[in-house]
Amino acid sequence: MPHIVIHLSGQPDAQLTRKVVDRVTELTQTVLDKKLPVIAITVQYIAADAWFVGGQSLAELGKSAFHLDISISDETNTKAQKARFLHEVYDAMAALRGNLHEVSYIHVIDVRATAYGYGGRTQEYRHQQAGV
Repeated sequence: MPHIVIHLSGQPDAQLTRKVVDRVTELTQTVLDKKLPVIAITVQYIAADAWFVGGQSLAELGKSAFHLDISISDETNTKAQKARFLHEVYDAMAALRGNLHEVSYIHVIDVRATAYGYGGRTQEYRHQQAGV
């Protein structure tokens, strides 16, 4: 874990997708201390004329944007780590995307360990088996 969903404005771009996934993976590991084998990421593109901020499309504004949701087990990261993650992800996206709109959201979702997991087992089960 974690599970990450990234929406990017514009048309699908395999090179951009790879760069975004690599950078977000790196930040997830270094800032949030998550392990690579269980980081799952999906990327979707949304046309600039179908993405609106303040009632105007990104196409009208001449901007790009992103939205990132990351689900992590509750109480596994500090407020400071989450704040740093938001800051560094935004800066990374600004470096990768031209003319990034400030209203590009990052949502760190703290999920109860009893309500989240993979492989048919909750994170709480994994914590208990690890003696945590």
